[in-house]
Amino acid sequence: MATRSGKSRRVALPGSAKAPFQGRYVGPAKSGDAVTVTLRLRRKSPLRSPLQGSDARLDYDEFRARHGADPADVAKVEAFAHEHGLDVPRVSLAQRAVDLSGTVAAMEAAFGTKLERYTQAKQTFRVRSGSITIPADLAGIVEGVFGLDNRPRVRPYFRIAAGGKFHPRATGKAFTPLEVAALYAFPKGTDGKGETIAILEFGGGYRVADLGKYFSKLGVKTPDIVAVSVGGAHNAPTGNPDSADGEVVLDIEVAGAIAPGAKLAIYFAPNTDDGFSNALYAAIHDNLRRPSIVSISWGSPEKGSTLQSLEDYDAACIDAAALGITICAAAGDHGSSDTDPPGKRANVDFPASSPHVLACGGTHLEARNGAIATETVWNSHDGWATGGGVSEIFALPDYQKKAGVPKSANPGGKVGRGVPDVAGNGDSETGYKVLIDGASSVVGGTSAVAPLWAGLVARLNQAKGSRLGFLHSKLYALGAGKGFHDIVEGDNGAYKAKPGWDACTGLGSPDGEALKKAL
Repeated sequence: MATRSGKSRRVALPGSAKAPFQGRYVGPAKSGDAVTVTLRLRRKSPLRSPLQGSDARLDYDEFRARHGADPADVAKVEAFAHEHGLDVPRVSLAQRAVDLSGTVAAMEAAFGTKLERYTQAKQTFRVRSGSITIPADLAGIVEGVFGLDNRPRVRPYFRIAAGGKFHPRATGKAFTPLEVAALYAFPKGTDGKGETIAILEFGGGYRVADLGKYFSKLGVKTPDIVAVSVGGAHNAPTGNPDSADGEVVLDIEVAGAIAPGAKLAIYFAPNTDDGFSNALYAAIHDNLRRPSIVSISWGSPEKGSTLQSLEDYDAACIDAAALGITICAAAGDHGSSDTDPPGKRANVDFPASSPHVLACGGTHLEARNGAIATETVWNSHDGWATGGGVSEIFALPDYQKKAGVPKSANPGGKVGRGVPDVAGNGDSETGYKVLIDGASSVVGGTSAVAPLWAGLVARLNQAKGSRLGFLHSKLYALGAGKGFHDIVEGDNGAYKAKPGWDACTGLGSPDGEALKKAL
């Protein structure tokens, strides 16, 4: 390496360009403020995706040795850090992560960018625009730099019934998670024992007393729950159920009620670009708790992310497949536009749009005499509806080539990954009875569908005696109506339900016993 940054040729980091921030400019970031960033390094050797035909199952040590970061690459990054007066607080070979910390001024010099302050919605953020640059001799070694910008990265996908403020409410159409699991015939004699479900959260928290009361009232044992800190974030309930607490507790109460035998590991991370990515890598490579399923109920429109961020997250999902981990993610709550208020352009939500993620859409579910009476696409026609559509970033995967995925509804009609893969009860008006910050209410959203499917996969893993892992190809090979309740009525805006797969509810809602037999 060159010993002086001024004499090193610099290159733009591919995919790092960010558009100018839409907010009120405050001024330059304070030069002495502390910043910590995560650098993602290349793999020691390439890892084939299951989309490329790989069905490799590796243990954690084997994965780190073969596909983690190369210590020689880490040494080059550490030399770069030394040159720019940056500290190295963390290195993870398995996660291919090197964290660097230093002042704003040092980071600006190291990565060829300017950091500025903007305000939006009464909050002030550190923001960058344009591309990051790095020394040419790190090109190909460093695949991404995350954390220079600390604006919020994702939003939760839950909705309180009737769309009002959180208040005690119960409707005749609402369900407990146990009732939904029974309607979907989750496999009898299973409770997720032996499995660990990782749940990613980016704000808020839970109160132990509330969870104890909730599970006791349902008549199920309180699951074994642990809060895991990533990037300095913690379980921090606000006491306001309208806040991110609503998301955190909804996830725990749905997954914990239907898979009480599973351990729940709740990974709390900052709601930033690096926090969002680091939480997933931390869960996937946690060789202490060893999650077999990851549930993600937070996301954002695919178009709002940098390419380096999308590719980095998708790479983590490929790691998960190699380790036998299933990732379930909410498809979004604002219909085919994925924006609030709804827009004219169709968007899919990320990370649901990753072809390595089981994307979970929402339905409107009604029951009679303990059986499904009707199930349609969730669309409240007030801006709230299941997400779904066609990715304009990720290509159409092989497992969907016979599914009838349409072209994008946008001008130009791109062909791409179809979202969602599966569905489940998500309409808040037929939602889930929960207890959050001492208040009982009914909550829905595709946020509830991701932990619902995570709990189902835990029970299927238990019944099978092994991890299903990346199960897309198996699900799509079953054919329409096999293992699923096919949803054929309704729309989410630009896309309509139809027999077989559709861009509203995917293959449909689950028939758990049928999936157990088929898988």
